[in-house]
Amino acid sequence: MSEPSPHILVVDDAREIRDPLVRYLQQNGYRAIGAENAATARKHMRTHAFDLIVLDVMMPGEDGLAFCRSVREGSDVPILFLTARGDDVDRIVGIELGADDYVVKPFNPRELLARIGAILRRARSMPVSQQPAVEGRIKFDRWVLDTVKRELFDEHGVGVALSTGEYRLLLALIERPNLTLTRDQLLDLTRGREASLFDRSIDNAIMRLRKKIEEDPRNPKIIKTVWGGGYVFTAEPAAA
Repeated sequence: MSEPSPHILVVDDAREIRDPLVRYLQQNGYRAIGAENAATARKHMRTHAFDLIVLDVMMPGEDGLAFCRSVREGSDVPILFLTARGDDVDRIVGIELGADDYVVKPFNPRELLARIGAILRRARSMPVSQQPAVEGRIKFDRWVLDTVKRELFDEHGVGVALSTGEYRLLLALIERPNLTLTRDQLLDLTRGREASLFDRSIDNAIMRLRKKIEEDPRNPKIIKTVWGGGYVFTAEPAAA
């Protein structure tokens, strides 16, 4: 039996955009459902498993940015923003909140379809987390990462400051121990593809993280480089 086609949730308060987009996706081989606001979207998410959310930013009540933040608290489902805002600030905010891509209105449906396909391909190729999602404290080497407070502590309980990007990078590595992760995979796991436009390289982020957790950053034992491949987290995570 073949696998069902990807299921997409379209969240947009403009019916003249939402309904034709749902039909267009269905005509192109996807399963799709529309929602006019965040509340309706949540109802659909309680009864369906979605492979991707197409999300309008400007909606009355809870807007797309707030809904994205809420979704990211408990789900890694890919999110593509539809926005009438084209400036860098809004794109950066969306990526910071965990969006995977964005399309500016008015959009070409074929471009949107291509971007959806690209996001789904990346999601399918992403290494699956080897660790169950933990809401609490994770111990590795001489460190404890608090995933609720998003703080890192050494063996003496002294906190070490982590930026948002450093926290996401460390968590992505912890959840996939002993797996070689390429730079592109780490970028997708931590910030989304558009992050390369606004952030330093993954190599620099790894270097900064090593300075904080390695005893000798020039001879790392926790985050090792795989030449030609990427990076591998070699410590064994455990519940603290």
